[in-house]
Amino acid sequence: MYGKRNHHAYNCRQSGLEGLKSPIVIISVESEQQALEIANSVEYGLAAAIFTENLSSAYRFADQVESGMVHINHGTASAAHMPFGGVKQSGFGAYSIGSSNKEFYTEMKVVYFQY
Repeated sequence: MYGKRNHHAYNCRQSGLEGLKSPIVIISVESEQQALEIANSVEYGLAAAIFTENLSSAYRFADQVESGMVHINHGTASAAHMPFGGVKQSGFGAYSIGSSNKEFYTEMKVVYFQY
């Protein structure tokens, strides 16, 4: 977490998030740059999210984070009709689900035929 607000980590059960199937890690950082370095240091990059009131921070994050999908002030749930895919070791390859799946699973072959 980075910012001026005083943030607190809560037990998932106390916060109503007991249905989460993944661990939640809260890491305090000194700067936006440090947050990006930590986010980009892992071998996965399916989705990333930032919650901010600062539009410049949001644009920098979206541009610099190594992730197939970026959510700004929005959880990481994706719409089924949108391209879905990760980078690095995430997902089944870039954009294998959603509106781009036809191109992903199609091997194009051009055939010229004169009859």
